[in-house]
Amino acid sequence: MKKLLALIFVVIFIATFANGFSDYQARFISYRDTYNATGMKSLIDELKSLPDKDYKFYTLLADSLVEYALWGAPENVDKKALYEEARKYAEEAIKMNPKYAYAYFVRGSAIGRLAQYVGILKSLFLVGDFDESMKKALELDPKCFRAMVAMGMRYRDLPWPFRSYKKSEKYFKMAMEVEPRYINTYLELGMLYEVWGKKDKAIAMFKKVLEMPPMEGFTALGKEAKEEAKKHLKSLGG
Repeated sequence: MKKLLALIFVVIFIATFANGFSDYQARFISYRDTYNATGMKSLIDELKSLPDKDYKFYTLLADSLVEYALWGAPENVDKKALYEEARKYAEEAIKMNPKYAYAYFVRGSAIGRLAQYVGILKSLFLVGDFDESMKKALELDPKCFRAMVAMGMRYRDLPWPFRSYKKSEKYFKMAMEVEPRYINTYLELGMLYEVWGKKDKAIAMFKKVLEMPPMEGFTALGKEAKEEAKKHLKSLGG
């Protein structure tokens, strides 16, 4: 009888914990969708205060910090410190579960953003960590389309010899195949074609961005993509 009661308690505990995570995850997606900075900051504070967090909570906390730093934090906030904190939490999640693809993606995202704050030479030292994180995310989850987009941007934007427009195009096209609704992929591919000198293809991608609705969960980001696409089309005379 005692064993049965103990088993029931464990099942209830696990179910409650899982439901709790789902609630936090839903809030994260909602705040990211609308760029709700107040909500995201509140979520970060709540996640930090949770005792005995598992790898999923640490990863969600890391991703919340990346998003908040990217579009929600006030100008006087040290965004570099937020990205460093995000990397720390993502790495804690990886220690707890080395097979959790999402944690590697978030770690890579934080590293990619950190590279903007450390200068060209130091940022190049981060390339290896970024590549390792994103490639591991894709190894564990071949449908992680945002890791594909991140790799496409990496091969497009880094200086020679780290740059490869062909590899960049390959990753963007992979992302479009896995998740065709994510309009930022088309924007990034258009920007690749623009710097590559493929004007007609660039114009086609930017027009595609304007034709498509933002993907659910990324509404505010999609609206930004549309405004960016308009600017590029104007500069290209499209």
